[in-house]
Amino acid sequence: MARIVQKFGGTSVADTDRIKAVAQRVKAEVDAGHQVAVVLSAMSGVTNQLVDYVTKMSPLYDAREYDTVVASGEQITVGLLAIGLQDIGIQARSWLGWQVPIRTDGMHGKARIKAVETEEMERRLAASEVLVVAGFQGLGPRNRITTLGRGGSDTSAVALAAALKADRCDIYTDVDGVYTADPRIVTKARKLEKITYEEMLEMASVGAKVLQTRSVELAMKQKVRVQVRSSYSDEPGTLIVDEDEIVEHELVSGIAYSRDEAKITLVGVPDRPGIAAAIFGPLAETSINVDMIVQNVSHDGKTTDLTFTVTTADFDRTIAVLEGKKSELKYAKLLSDKNVAKISVIGVGMRSHAGIAQRMFMALAEKSINIQVISTSEIKVSVLIGEEYTELAVRALHTAYGLDAA
Repeated sequence: MARIVQKFGGTSVADTDRIKAVAQRVKAEVDAGHQVAVVLSAMSGVTNQLVDYVTKMSPLYDAREYDTVVASGEQITVGLLAIGLQDIGIQARSWLGWQVPIRTDGMHGKARIKAVETEEMERRLAASEVLVVAGFQGLGPRNRITTLGRGGSDTSAVALAAALKADRCDIYTDVDGVYTADPRIVTKARKLEKITYEEMLEMASVGAKVLQTRSVELAMKQKVRVQVRSSYSDEPGTLIVDEDEIVEHELVSGIAYSRDEAKITLVGVPDRPGIAAAIFGPLAETSINVDMIVQNVSHDGKTTDLTFTVTTADFDRTIAVLEGKKSELKYAKLLSDKNVAKISVIGVGMRSHAGIAQRMFMALAEKSINIQVISTSEIKVSVLIGEEYTELAVRALHTAYGLDAA
């Protein structure tokens, strides 16, 4: 007997027929003798509709009441699934975040989980009851409902799996696993049997939308074995595991891309101590995350050009902040470009092999693709290129690293 947490996203519970299909998947695990907890998202599109209601009421809404409204979508799906399970003879009950409780901090709209109290849940599991838990939500200070931010149901599932010491956390999505590249772009992309936490974290952070980044971070920290599976197939998915579970590491595990990038260059910035802090400090205070950074010092050593990237969602705010600080920063001009994409090569095999970056640069050069910015980590090399070359670059790199399926 195993203890399994299953998580189903919005498309998997988009209507009552799909919720009934989810109930059958849960029943299959129960019939196999497993203890099961299920974490659900709201129906596809419902959270967007709830957010729209809030913003129409007031652009300057109370974040606490925002959470009260948008958390209601999951209440519908967990109630319906509990009913569906009972209808096919499975003992089940629904749990909202505050009923567990899943305790969080008070950062409404993007709360972080602090603890999951499982004493009553353990008792219910021991009595062969299926736990149907609302994802995305928790209980903050002063008993206020909180939400975890977009994609938060993945984090809810991993946190619950860690708290219940589950053998595995299955994340059901509309894809059947993690691929070496986006199969919509690369027809020869291969599904990976296993991938390390570190590789999945890098992939999630640079554009792969299979899992939310925070959920992978939590899984890695708590050593929760995660499997990405399809809601519409019984085929095994991709296991996300500790590096020790993978005997032979691939040189490169995958190619990821993100079109959600904007490049900003400050030309003629005075080259003096503290200038970087003066530029990036105000951006951080406005909750703008900066990604790739490149600095070029002029020949006379008096000025520097500084290039960095932000998400397209933060683009307008970034421009506004920097223009507001122009008199203080004393830069000559500000250049910007939203027609860029970030391409990343990821693999733990990079730790023990040289020449990975060179192969990337040569493959792009052979396709006459210019590299604008470069950044690296221990298991990743990322480059910024013109957006129009995205698909060509991904295909070229997939072939260059021998990832094409036979």
